[in-house]
Amino acid sequence: MKKILVAVALLSLAGTAFAAGKPCEELKSEIAAKIDANGVQHYTLEVVDKGAAADGKVVGSCGGGTKDIVYKRG
Repeated sequence: MKKILVAVALLSLAGTAFAAGKPCEELKSEIAAKIDANGVQHYTLEVVDKGAAADGKVVGSCGGGTKDIVYKRG
């Protein structure tokens, strides 16, 4: 019984860590590196509140799901 309780406690802690996700600036720079590697030159990446991506494409989520990273070309 104690093993089950310990396992449940560890899984709940791990779930919290996964929900936190990466910091926004770290994820933004990883996405930028991938875009640069594909040869794209004129673009912007912007961290915005979730749902505020009116004129761009959401390419990532950070801040525990409260922020989006928006890609705009040009």
